[in-house]
Amino acid sequence: MTTSFLLSRRAMLAGAAMAAGPFAIRQASAEQPVRGGVLNVHFGSEQRILNPALRASTGVYVVTSKIIEALVDLDATGRPVPVLATGWSATPDGRSITFRLREGVTWHDGKPFTAADVQFNAMELWKKHLNYGTQLQQYLEAVETPDPHTAVFRYARPMPLDLLLRALCDLGYVVPRHLFEGGNVLDNPANTAPVGTGPYRFVQYERGQFIIAERNPSYWRAGLPYLDRIVWRVITDKSAAAAALEAGQIQISAYNALPLADLDRLKDDPRFEISTRGLEANAFNNTLEFNTRRKELADVRVRRAIAHAINVPFFIENFLYGQGKPATGPIPSSSPAFYPAGSKPPYPFDRRKAEALLDEAGYRRGAGGVRFTLRLVPINNGEDVPLLATFIQQSLAAVGIKVEIAQFDIAGALTTVYRDWNFDLATGWHQYRGDPAVSTTVWYRSGSPKGAPWTNQFGWQSDRVDALTDEAASETDPARRRALYAQWVEAVNAEIPVWMITERQFFAATSRRVRNHHTSPRWDSGDYRDVWLSA
Repeated sequence: MTTSFLLSRRAMLAGAAMAAGPFAIRQASAEQPVRGGVLNVHFGSEQRILNPALRASTGVYVVTSKIIEALVDLDATGRPVPVLATGWSATPDGRSITFRLREGVTWHDGKPFTAADVQFNAMELWKKHLNYGTQLQQYLEAVETPDPHTAVFRYARPMPLDLLLRALCDLGYVVPRHLFEGGNVLDNPANTAPVGTGPYRFVQYERGQFIIAERNPSYWRAGLPYLDRIVWRVITDKSAAAAALEAGQIQISAYNALPLADLDRLKDDPRFEISTRGLEANAFNNTLEFNTRRKELADVRVRRAIAHAINVPFFIENFLYGQGKPATGPIPSSSPAFYPAGSKPPYPFDRRKAEALLDEAGYRRGAGGVRFTLRLVPINNGEDVPLLATFIQQSLAAVGIKVEIAQFDIAGALTTVYRDWNFDLATGWHQYRGDPAVSTTVWYRSGSPKGAPWTNQFGWQSDRVDALTDEAASETDPARRRALYAQWVEAVNAEIPVWMITERQFFAATSRRVRNHHTSPRWDSGDYRDVWLSA
């Protein structure tokens, strides 16, 4: 890789960051919106469940956030704003939070949206099944519905209002009670033929080909949406997706779904915007997850040795085009409200230290210099994941650990790791969503239901970490919460049941024909209600 190539990549990253800022206020288009047209969106990784009330994932949001709505979303400055909820208030003790719900909203099948829907989702879906919601709502005792447009959440422990509002942007999507109650919610046909209240309504899903949604003529926001239809085109080959963008067959590809090399190349093409703009709310890490049921990995010295054996700066420089930096823990530096001051990467590359720790743990080199063999499952939600898996394999071979890589599609990998626990190591992505209690602490706290993706399914439990997790999530004083999370980061970095390896930001590739795009910090997980296409 040439120096000039790396510099051009860094210039792109710096330019994107300077242009957007953490939550820069977006300027609305001065042009008159054009009604009609079809927006084609890249869908790079099919999901078994397209229900954001059951699965919190950008792979789900990129489709169904246009069909199914949440109680709140983020505005251009990153503050929660009303969607299906129009207002909220909390009691001083933080144990009761009341939502006033929007009136006159109907589901796509014509039934009215009411507080009963919110009550059902909160108690039966978010609390019991939603992969991050199970931790967030673990102390939710009841949701009362004194009238059809009021929902009162009752908690056994204080729930900070700011935390709940930020969480509900991702963990507060609502599906119709009348379609889900009385059966197995995980097997419901509406999980892949979604019904919502959003600006677009589901039409058709052809596996391996496309998903179609059309304009909702009864949408509660008068005059919206502008588009007639959205088509998500399933293109699993990233290079083919880049070619489709250049040919005009798709207009948007988000969340690093194109090859990193193509993102670098297309940044100079005037037909496209390649940017982190509108994706600031979704910082992410490359991860290494340890199944501590395995004897060797139950020893923290082995986990620390593995981390020391991997040259993270080299990987970033040579495989990620300089995109990102070594992580200092599960809370990224882009979260100033919670990031521990003065943080440094806890396990810098040190092969001699790795060897010494492995020897100390009693795993000396045997025949052929091998200490033991591990099975690594990559969760391939990005082109960098298999690259990292191979880099880990090569890095650990240098310290006497043989790694066998087991390849699955993303659905199979999620099942293998989080339901079947049939792995020693796993690598994929973790996304940080503005507050550690939304989608980060759940990777470390015990008690998540078996099979919930991106939660602690690692056979590891710490009373101290569980207690810090719960105390921080229930603390209503911001300074005290920050201090608790600093302690929490120190504890999980020391134990590393999961190692957050890199700290990165997503990129999107968008045709200049798309107007009024990426106007909020989680835009590609938003509703596209005011998007329109130029000629």
